[in-house]
Amino acid sequence: MLSAILAITLLAAAFGLLLGYASIRFRVEGDPVMEKIDALLPQTQCGQCGYPGCRPYAEAIARGEVDINRCAPGGDNTVVALADLLGLDPKPLEVEEQGPMVALIDEDTCIGCTLCIQACPVDAIVGAAKHMHTVIELECTGCKLCVPPCPVECIDMIPVEEDLANWKWPFPETPPKSEAADRVSTSTG
Repeated sequence: MLSAILAITLLAAAFGLLLGYASIRFRVEGDPVMEKIDALLPQTQCGQCGYPGCRPYAEAIARGEVDINRCAPGGDNTVVALADLLGLDPKPLEVEEQGPMVALIDEDTCIGCTLCIQACPVDAIVGAAKHMHTVIELECTGCKLCVPPCPVECIDMIPVEEDLANWKWPFPETPPKSEAADRVSTSTG
């Protein structure tokens, strides 16, 4: 019995040392630019940019395959932050920026088909087959991916009411550089 315990302990130690060496020797370095881009994206995993999530979109931006102005949930603030990070000129969003939205299911019309549950990337819709579904508002990212598959069109996107829990201080509007230079020259001269 003691020899079996000793043998297993020695094997575990040997394999542990082997795995430790392999993790150091064969470490794969990530792309630091891609990691920074991914950190700037809103992590809603909504797919509105044409990619299945924020990380694949960040990888495509880092490789130069796609433009920085496709993230609707991030809005203009994300485009400006990405442009600053990559040294590019900010571009207007490809899609119109809207305020935060949340899905609302008309529970009287819902037939319980579960197509919206399957489409939701963040599992914000709960329900069962042939029963009414509802949206967990705190989890909903407003991506609108649940709207197209609904066969009875019982899902509406409504704006989130602004209150103290979700209000954010607005960024100041910066005047174009020529106007700022004119103000400085007129105030000093």
